[in-house]
Amino acid sequence: MTTRREATEAEANALASGIRLRIIRLTYADALTNKELAERLGRDPATVLHHVRKLVDTGFLAPQPPRRGKRGAKEIPYLSTGLSWYLTGAGLHEETAKAMLEAFLAEIAEVAPARLRQTRLVVQVPEEGLTEFEDRLQDLLEEFKDRSDTGRGERTAIYVATYPSL
Repeated sequence: MTTRREATEAEANALASGIRLRIIRLTYADALTNKELAERLGRDPATVLHHVRKLVDTGFLAPQPPRRGKRGAKEIPYLSTGLSWYLTGAGLHEETAKAMLEAFLAEIAEVAPARLRQTRLVVQVPEEGLTEFEDRLQDLLEEFKDRSDTGRGERTAIYVATYPSL
């Protein structure tokens, strides 16, 4: 099982942005330049660069060796370090939760409806079993995350939320 640690305040602040969470996801398997990220996100390159720099400064992105672009200009691709998966704790605040939902909604908006598999379920778990339920879900996600490190298969995004059903 993966060792998690408390997020620092700087890390929590960096994760409190839907756009930055999307940048981390986009660079998980493929290194992308600022220009490529801006195109994928439909954003201004200067705005994206601000977010990229914050992610580099906090260890979520790592610059890769420079390469030449189509017009011969030097470009720096960035790759996710995977750090976000290993953070937990009180440092991750309400803004981070809102950013996660924002990133999720933006990502699924780009998916063809036929490719989106969704399930909504309400279960009744006694209070004393809720931690076990959430831990088992986390263990399952950890298992499949570790399997995905082989680089084989189709990349599949997962968003899981537990909340009180009103």
